[in-house]
Amino acid sequence: MNTLLHPTYFPNLSHYIAIVQSEAISFETCDNYQKQTYRNRTEIYGANGKLALTVPVNYTQKNRQLYKDVEIANQNDWQLQHLKSLQSAYSMSPFFEYYIDDLMPLFNRHYKYILDLNLDTFALINDCLQIEIPFSKTEAFEKEPEHKEDLRDLVKKNKSIEIIETYQQVFTEKHGFISNLSILDLLFNEGPASEIYLKKQKL
Repeated sequence: MNTLLHPTYFPNLSHYIAIVQSEAISFETCDNYQKQTYRNRTEIYGANGKLALTVPVNYTQKNRQLYKDVEIANQNDWQLQHLKSLQSAYSMSPFFEYYIDDLMPLFNRHYKYILDLNLDTFALINDCLQIEIPFSKTEAFEKEPEHKEDLRDLVKKNKSIEIIETYQQVFTEKHGFISNLSILDLLFNEGPASEIYLKKQKL
């Protein structure tokens, strides 16, 4: 099965459930960029509950742009802020030290485009999970694509996805289980068992 998805920043679990259960991925790169989506944000579990990490971009509604043309606003040190947030949230998790060095290139490299960052995120997470999923990028926008499972709506921030099966999270005792966070939450808490967990879930 070939699945059509938007590349997102440290994809949430619903995206990765779709990814590991697909034979191949087609990444939508020819659509118009939209704000308030997971294209440039991910959600983690901080000490006070759900915490959004947002990559700043240069974009306005007046100037419609294709997703692949949207540039990151690198005026502030957002990468350092995100890294500090991850360290604060997950330094006590079982597998943080095991994976963080592998992820450091994403925080040390200067990215011009949000799409390039997201594609590198996908590649690095796959390496951490030790999975190989062939992928391609779309060459034209199709409103109703043929021969693909269209899951592009998973990119919407207001898309409600409830992951039923729980796993142990760092702050579970304080705030309970929080569903459908970034793949990083699962990876830092479950480590090599993450792939098995993802394959058992249903969207």
